[in-house]
Amino acid sequence: MLSTDHPDSIDRMVSSDQEEMPLDSMPLQNLPCLSHQGSKLSQPKRTNKRRSKGLSEGLDAKYTPIELAQQCYPQIKHNQLIHKGKENDHNQFALAKRSRRKRNSTSGISWEHLPDELLLKILLYLPLQDLLRMSTVCKHWHCLVFDDSLWHSVDLEGLTHMDMALQQVLKTGVCRLRCPRCFVEELHCTGVSSLSLVELDLSSSIIPTCVLESIVCQCSRLQYLSLEGLQLSDAIVNSLARNLNLVQLNLSGCSGFSALTLAEMLRLCSRIKQLNISWCEFSSDHVKSVVSNLNSGVTHLNFSGYRERLSLDDVKVLVERCPDIQTLDLSDSTLLMADSFPVLAQLKYLLHLSLSRCYHIHLAALTDLSKMFPVLCFLDIFGLVHDENLPALKKGMPHVSINSRPFSSVARPTPAIGPLRYLSDRTMWNRTCRLRFRL
Repeated sequence: MLSTDHPDSIDRMVSSDQEEMPLDSMPLQNLPCLSHQGSKLSQPKRTNKRRSKGLSEGLDAKYTPIELAQQCYPQIKHNQLIHKGKENDHNQFALAKRSRRKRNSTSGISWEHLPDELLLKILLYLPLQDLLRMSTVCKHWHCLVFDDSLWHSVDLEGLTHMDMALQQVLKTGVCRLRCPRCFVEELHCTGVSSLSLVELDLSSSIIPTCVLESIVCQCSRLQYLSLEGLQLSDAIVNSLARNLNLVQLNLSGCSGFSALTLAEMLRLCSRIKQLNISWCEFSSDHVKSVVSNLNSGVTHLNFSGYRERLSLDDVKVLVERCPDIQTLDLSDSTLLMADSFPVLAQLKYLLHLSLSRCYHIHLAALTDLSKMFPVLCFLDIFGLVHDENLPALKKGMPHVSINSRPFSSVARPTPAIGPLRYLSDRTMWNRTCRLRFRL
């Protein structure tokens, strides 16, 4: 056994062990890279800073074996592969970090950030069907779609199922509603104390009297109303009396109300300018109620269709109460004769006179009308003059247009000049509705 007291023997043992022992199993302190720095191992400790090449500290430094190995065999840095095409081309796989897309795009403005006033202006340009579809988007848009400002005027003509649509439209605070020739079975306007209707056209509709009563009884602001051809009641006519601002009223062909109720309504509605009360189921009392209670401001009156119930005395009362009449239709009044002309001549502003089918008026008496009515412009005498005699009559009255207007337009929301215009024109008292149902 060798003694440890001889340093030369120790050096020989270390060198022989290094030659025989492979590098991968050799202790870290005996690695070749450390053997050449033997002089540095004996130096005192310095700071703990690392150097890029070699070891600057001894084995007593606080380094792990892995850190020491990394200092001896520095890793080779490989250049990062950049692929502009597909990442897996040429059997090379690379991971690239892509930038996240911003959720809120700065290029435009979201609908959620627009004020309600601006959204309402945009919705004003949408038709009725598109507006109803937008109401199903969300609760906010539902409230905007049914704002009162969008439903000011609505035209529902042509809608098949009218019950739910009419009920919903009445709740929106509509002011102008046009739905002629509609069919309504029932209507439940719960939660609506009063309606904002100003113009209403229900002409030639099929509506139960109770449903019509529930609508009219909630109206107090009506100015233009057409209930032509409907079955009314005393309650409905009494409700009409609450609308003191009525200007045009069309009750042509209506029935179901008493003469006393009619007289009270005409007396209270003192602002009526145009009244169409023709062809109603009237008795002589109804006729007298009309002529005795009309206000003096009436300018257009259609009082035709009363055959043997309208007498000359009734015409005298009418002329005395309404001296400003410009359009007067007394057609189908068989009791009127030529002696009514001097009475009618008191109407100094009369422009349009209709005496169609008043068969007791002879043709010879018509030739004197041009002298008795100097401002007369239109004369309707259908059924009184044969076609062969009409040219001679027109020649004697050159400033009067004879039989040019077969349909009366008094207080009617959609006047008809020809037989086809009434089917195609969608106006209501010379204005169209903004929201219109289209088939």
